Amino acid sequence: MSTPVPTDQDVAPTPKARRRLFASTMIGNAVEYYDFTLYGTLAAVIASHFFPEGQTTVALLAAYVGVALSYFIRPIGAMILGPLADLKGRRPVLVLTIVLMTVGTAGIGLLPTYAAAGVVAPILLLTARVVQGLGASVEITTAANFLLEHENKRRRNYVLGTLNSTASVGSFLAAGVAFLFTQLMSSEAFASWGWRIPFLLAIPLSAVAVYIRNRLNESPEFEAVRQLADQRKVPQTPLRTAVRYYWPDMLRSIGLSAGQRIGSFVIQAYFVTALVGAGFPTSLALLASMISYAVGPVPSIYGGYLADKYGARVPLLIGYGLFVVLTVPTFIAIGSKSILIAVLAVVGFTIINNIISAPMMAAAILSFPSEVRSSASALNFNVSTSLIGSTAGLVAVWLRDITGSDVTFGWYMTGFCVLSLLITIFALPTGARRDASTGLLAETAVRTP
Repeated sequence: MSTPVPTDQDVAPTPKARRRLFASTMIGNAVEYYDFTLYGTLAAVIASHFFPEGQTTVALLAAYVGVALSYFIRPIGAMILGPLADLKGRRPVLVLTIVLMTVGTAGIGLLPTYAAAGVVAPILLLTARVVQGLGASVEITTAANFLLEHENKRRRNYVLGTLNSTASVGSFLAAGVAFLFTQLMSSEAFASWGWRIPFLLAIPLSAVAVYIRNRLNESPEFEAVRQLADQRKVPQTPLRTAVRYYWPDMLRSIGLSAGQRIGSFVIQAYFVTALVGAGFPTSLALLASMISYAVGPVPSIYGGYLADKYGARVPLLIGYGLFVVLTVPTFIAIGSKSILIAVLAVVGFTIINNIISAPMMAAAILSFPSEVRSSASALNFNVSTSLIGSTAGLVAVWLRDITGSDVTFGWYMTGFCVLSLLITIFALPTGARRDASTGLLAETAVRTP
């Protein structure tokens, strides 16, 4: 006799529990993007403090290595923490992720500079980025799993769109805090020590998330899987099982998310650099980013609504189709010397990117049964994020250095958007073959062709 997976009525939380669920997952996601956007936004300042003077491009590239390194470590974190969430539970992993992210981010605000510690400074900086990357490796996918396993199936894309909207909230906070301190402090004071304060502010933000997450119940779906595994005495190897049986959907998910992953990195880590490089003051560049982050939540939620009502292909086709047409013009607009045109381009780019986010995340997660969902989604999402998305800043800086323009990078991103568009049309991962039951534990569902 087996234990059935809970029905929607069993899974649906009370209004009070739902508020705690949304608050805990969304604060954590906001903290992740606060951390990441803050580093990208202040990349030029960080480059001046932690790397040798006199070679601006080299120092900026080195700073973006810190961005890439925190993401290169994520697949490793996914292979460790993803299976842990499948074996031990979503909730304890969610607490661990927020602690690791906070240690990495707040640590940057306490590090000695290159002038004070020499080569030790960049080593410590990159170490802090690695710790932050390990924590963030499964933050969004585990949080999404946790929410979906409590929520009604009919609104899953809407839930994911709402969760993804907090990425814009976190990024808005980061850009807003950086902008505020640039206005309240002299440029000399901010460049000297004021830049540290925004990194240290991650501590109180994270403390709230840890407190709420410690008070949550584990998802009923995970508890049912764990109980069934104990009953049948089946050894669980979620990572090995996911890679062995679900690699086709994992590859399709990686390709599907490629264009959106690059777009997210451009929004959160490169637009400020591109605007400053185009001749706009840093304050205006930060203001442009803040405007894009402020409008970001609405298209993210609307993309989820469209996916629930009309199917995932509709917002994906709209988003990637527009990206193929408009990515290069976006970078042309940034170089137009008109701040109005540049801001409109950045905001439009953000709207397109966020419309894609919910159905893209749903494909990365819901294509897999709950027994391996954290392992499979964490690995495919982080491979796409690390190998394709996180290198965007490095590629953009390199292409700008050799061509003198960001337009070439626009063509680079367009190529990946074409790939994602083709997968949307011909090979969208839907998990249609997956059994919603826990049959995987009996090693039957995964063998179904």
